[in-house]
Amino acid sequence: MAEIVNLNRARKANTRAEAEATAAANRAKHGRKAAEREREGLIEARRRALLDGAKLDDGSNAPGGGEG
Repeated sequence: MAEIVNLNRARKANTRAEAEATAAANRAKHGRKAAEREREGLIEARRRALLDGAKLDDGSNAPGGGEG
């Protein structure tokens, strides 16, 4: 015989579990100190500068690479 389940309790438990998962993700995303955010921004700026410095410039702004 099957176990009797209160659907209202099951729905509320599911909602609570989803809310907890969302809260955990938000804590991980926004729960950083200002110094950590600043350090991450500096690392990202250095990475972008390195990539921009390594770009090859063919002297043309044409999408085809300037050949033709």
